[in-house]
Parts: sequence; C-alpha cells; structure tokens
Amino acid sequence: MAQQESPKPAGGQALASTPGGGEAAGPLQSSKGATKVADAVVTKVAGIAAREVGGVHALGGGASRALGSMTQRVGIGDERSQGVSVEVGEREAAVDLTIVIEYGESIPTVSQAIRDNVVRRVEGICGLTVTEVNIAVNDLYFPGDEQPEPEAPARVS
Repeated sequence: MAQQESPKPAGGQALASTPGGGEAAGPLQSSKGATKVADAVVTKVAGIAAREVGGVHALGGGASRALGSMTQRVGIGDERSQGVSVEVGEREAAVDLTIVIEYGESIPTVSQAIRDNVVRRVEGICGLTVTEVNIAVNDLYFPGDEQPEPEAPARVS
C-alpha cells in the first residue's frame, strides 16, 4: 500500500496525520484555540490576487460593475470583492470569479495564472487549502471601450 504524503500548507510545513487518516491541528487550530477566517477576508484576498495577474481588465459582470461603480461613489462598495464569490469551511475554501480579460490575451493562459495566484495568496495569507478556483470569462476589454463619465454641470456660473 502506497504511503500518502501529508498535505502541506503554504510555508512548506507538513501537517501531522492522525492514525485515523485525518489531520491533527493545522495552522488555524491549535491546543490554545482556533482561528476562523471570514468569507469577506477570503473574498478580498482572492479578488486582489486575481487583479494582480496581467491580462485581467476587471472583475464582475457588466451589471455588477455598473452597480459596484455607483455604490463606490457613495462610499459603500468595495471593488476588491466585486466578481468574487467564495465558500469557506474550517480548513478549505472554494473560489468563483467572474472576469473581463483584455483583448489579445490567451484566455487559458490568463485563467491558469489567476488560479495559481489565487491559490498561492489564499493559502499563504489565510492558511486555508483552496479546493477549486472556477473562472467565468464574462467579457473582453477593447482599448477605447470605456466612455468617459459626463461631467456634472456647474452649479454656479
């Protein structure tokens, strides 16, 4: 029977295996207590990690980008979580991203770079194992697509 290697969190330290095959206390659990990472934290980390990849123009679909733009103007929106959905458990996280890629970029290449960076950042920063990163390419960005916002008329002359 082949011996399985213990899973390794970011940082390269192996987690101890228990005789029943489960893991002993990991980086988020110790004899002194447990650490719970909120969904919002993982959402922000994944969103920032996706935007770090070259070829990514924006995250979110057209409607969510428009709504996000309006909510940001009034100070209640957060661009870092737009287009990102996560499921977070005690030790694992799954990430879903909706992205806009710049025209001319290879969708498979950019998608793989996003997956690699999101996994590296979430595991390194949050200490969670990323089980999957699903990517929906919602649009292509062509330079010159964005229309400048009309300026508000002067209130006084």
